Formats: sequence, C-alpha cells, structure tokens
Amino acid sequence: MKTLKFIPAFFFTILCLFSCDQKNNKITSTSDYNKYLDLKENKSLDFAHNEIDFWQKKFDAAPNQITYLGQLAANYSTLFEYTGDIKNLYKTEELLIQSNEALKYSRVSTIRSLARNFIAQHRFKEALVLANKALEIGEGLTETQKLLFDVQMELGNYAEAESNLKSLKNMNDYDYLIRLAKWNDHKGDITTAITFMEKARDIAEKEDNKTLKIWSYSNLGDFYGHAGRIQESYDSYLKTLAIDPNYSYALKGIAWIVFSHERNISEAKRIIEAIEKTHNTPDFYLLKSQIAQFAGNKVEAKSNRNSYLKMLNENNYGAMYNKYNVLLFADDKSTALKALEIAEIEVEHRPTPDSYDLLAWSYLNLGQNKLALEIAQKHVIGKSFEPKVQYHLAMIYNANNLTEKAKPIKEELISSIYELGPDYDKKVNQL
Repeated sequence: MKTLKFIPAFFFTILCLFSCDQKNNKITSTSDYNKYLDLKENKSLDFAHNEIDFWQKKFDAAPNQITYLGQLAANYSTLFEYTGDIKNLYKTEELLIQSNEALKYSRVSTIRSLARNFIAQHRFKEALVLANKALEIGEGLTETQKLLFDVQMELGNYAEAESNLKSLKNMNDYDYLIRLAKWNDHKGDITTAITFMEKARDIAEKEDNKTLKIWSYSNLGDFYGHAGRIQESYDSYLKTLAIDPNYSYALKGIAWIVFSHERNISEAKRIIEAIEKTHNTPDFYLLKSQIAQFAGNKVEAKSNRNSYLKMLNENNYGAMYNKYNVLLFADDKSTALKALEIAEIEVEHRPTPDSYDLLAWSYLNLGQNKLALEIAQKHVIGKSFEPKVQYHLAMIYNANNLTEKAKPIKEELISSIYELGPDYDKKVNQL
C-alpha cells in the first residue's frame, strides 16, 4: 500500500516540476500583443497611398519635375515595407531608374536611393557600382561611405567595410553606432554589439525620432535574442509595436519567442497567420513549416513548403530567397543538386562566409565530404559565427571523422537552440 501511495505522489511531483519549468519559460502574454493582431487600419500605409495619388497627379501635370519621381519612389518603398508585395519594390526601382536617367546619374542622393533598392533585392554588385559612382561625384561623402559600408558587408569585403567604418567614426552619431554594432555582431561579439546598439537607441530616444526608435528597438530585439536575453528581446519588440502597431517584423519576433522559447505551437501559428493577412511574404510559409515539423505534423510541414515554392513561382523574387532555397533543397536527396546550383550562384553574387557555408553544406548533402571540408576550411572557419553555420561545420567535421573538432561546437550550439529553433534540439544532441 505504501508503494501504491508513493507512485502517484512521485508522479505529481514530476508533473509539478514540469509545469513549473514551463511557467518559468513563459514571458509573453497575449494581452500585451493581441491588439496588434487584428488592426483595421494602417496610417503609414494610408498616408503612402494618398501621397502616391498626390505626387502622381503633380507629375502627370508637370513631367519635367523629376523630383516628383523621388517622392513617388519613397512612397512605393513604404508600400513594400508594410505589405511585402514585391511589385512595389520593383515599382520603386522603375521610378528611381527613370529619375536617375533624367538626371544623367548626377545627383548622389538619387543614385544612393537606387543602390539601396538594389540591396533590398539582393543585387549587391550592382549596388556597389552605384555606390562607387556616388563616391566619384564626391558630394555627400559621409552618406556615401555609410552606403559603401553596408554594401561591402553584404559582399563579404570586410577590409573595405572596416575602412569605411573608420572614416565615419563619431561616437555621438546614430548611423555610425548602428554600423559599429553590426560590425561587432559580424565578429561574433554580441555583447559589444548590444552596447553600441543601446547607445544608438539612447540617441534616438533623446531626439525623440520615431523612425530611429523603431529601428533601434526592433534590432535590439534581435540582438537580445541572440544573446539569450529573451525577456529584454520581448520588451524591445513591444516597444517597437507601441510606436508602430503595424510593424510586422516585431510581431514576427514575438512569434519566434512564443515558438522557440515557450514552445507554444498553436499561439505561434496564430500570430504568424495574423501577420500574413497584411504582410504576405514567402518566408512565413517556411516558418510555419518549421513549426509543423517540430510538432510532428509532416503533412502540414510539406504543405507549407509547397505553398512557399508556389509563391516563389508566382512572383519574381530574384535572388532574395536563395539562402532559404539552398537550405530547403539540400535536405532532400532529390533536390540536393538543385541546392548546389543555387549555392554556386549565391557565392558568385555574394562571396561571404555564409554563402560559402551554403556551398559546403550542399556538397556535404551530395556526399562530397572532403570537398565540403576544404571549402569550409578555406572560407568559413573563424569567419562566421552564425549558429546554423556552426551546426553545418560540426556536421562536416563529423562526416570527415574529425569528431574532436565537432565537440566544442556542439557545446556552443546547445546554448544557441533558441536562435536555431526547437527542432534543432535533437539535431544538436545527435552531433
């Protein structure tokens, strides 16, 4: 009889421990963000539409007024930011090209705007050509150097990026501080990156600049997450939404916390599906696929992957989703060769350590273990500190019987499960 009494008592103790652990993990509250999930209006979007109507009428009446094209382009860019509709990004490009051609590529601000549009499209080499053209003109040198830093970072030209960063040095300048934060994040020093981003945030708050505050809070949300400071990450996303209730990026950040930290599948899906109603981009299907995969729902996972591919097929996203495609196709033997083809294109367009990681990963999934290792040794090791890159590296080491080299990576990855996602729990433990 004593034994029979002991078993349920022990069982309830375990149950209590489990539920207590789950409570400790919970930091979000639906009451914090529910009001942002079903908004009936978007003032920024309405304003952009009204501005487009206004400037289009003015341009139609006076086609020689080239400055009107810049106003139109800026507002179409806002439409893209809030809706994710790729057509708006291309319309922005069309207007900026028209403007630059009319000005014979003589105005640096218009040249830089087109370069930034190309960065958004992942057309980095073309963006660099434009940035250098702006540099040659010489006007607005500081703004051009900021652009050059951004482009060189995307292309993996880190020495050139650092040179431009040094030329911008001003510890009281917001734009310098956010780039200094990005530079330290690139080097794998997230603590220092956060310090500089917080300094930038302080400037944004002091100036009470809405745009800069939104950018600071949302990026700090990311940085805090990378550092495992989940509560601060959540608070930063909420601060972003308090300023701009329609800022879907912050809601996506909260959805990730709910999924990866709290492991609440249904709530994460609810948030994502609410975002999709107004901001519909292919990556949300991949996120839903990842959630379904973790939940053990293979049918739903496949359905979302197919929806992702269908959306890519119906819209021209150029190179914007190359990284996603490599990771998706490399996992399946029937599409592994396709992954390799895309990875080769990505390395050509953007020869960064992360791109070379995609190439090495593709070769590994095709059974070419030694070649994968050679690429990783030459282009990846010590040059990228992204958790997914490190996971790939550990897998490459193991495939080449270099298990001792994989062990320390495994230990680091255990602390990066939040960033990788809960579906990596098992993968990392199996390394």
